[in-house]
Amino acid sequence: MNRIGAFSLGLRSVMPLLLGVAPFGVIYGVVALQSGIPPLAAMAMSSIVFAGSAQFLLAQLVGAGAPLLLTAGAVGLVNLRHALYSASVAPILAHLPRRWKVLLAYLLTDEAYAAAIPHLLVADNDAGRPHAHWILFGSGFGLWAGWQVATLAGVLIGAQLPSNLGLDFALPLTFIAIIVPMIDSRALLVSALTAGVAAVVLAALPYKVGLFFAALAGLVVGALLTRKAA
Repeated sequence: MNRIGAFSLGLRSVMPLLLGVAPFGVIYGVVALQSGIPPLAAMAMSSIVFAGSAQFLLAQLVGAGAPLLLTAGAVGLVNLRHALYSASVAPILAHLPRRWKVLLAYLLTDEAYAAAIPHLLVADNDAGRPHAHWILFGSGFGLWAGWQVATLAGVLIGAQLPSNLGLDFALPLTFIAIIVPMIDSRALLVSALTAGVAAVVLAALPYKVGLFFAALAGLVVGALLTRKAA
């Protein structure tokens, strides 16, 4: 497999996922404007942060007037899962120069990883490894491009919608759709229930800080149960 073939494979693999990513990006653009974020800043977030869930949370915290330190901490916690993706692909990409690792780390998101990892594992051999990173580059670039277009559409649409429309419901719905199929063990189930209950109980805390503590509670419970099972 050459570079063009590997890139095309990654690009084709991520295309079906864009059907779900596109409306998510549009709604983000609308929510960002409703939170008081200027259109150019909303687009810059999609280009620089490039993490849908973190961008939703950031927009909500900005709209609530949360302190900068709390906002940065909450967004960083949400994005910790990307470290797991990185650990998974690191052995396959270990031979790459630093510039490639930086680029692929930027493009490594949930959907890009899900689309590329089956093909990366197949290509992880003496014949395919030299061009395996082009698969991840193709899936990551396809997702990035689709996300920018969807965000732009949301920003353009959001400018025409009333500010009190309340589309931020899309964030919890999206996470429910992502999390529920992944719950395949007692530890994951208890962790998800703990985080959900804590989020409801702590919902009245200012600046949505309850979400931060709810996520921590879920992580702690999951770690304790996993260690006990081991």
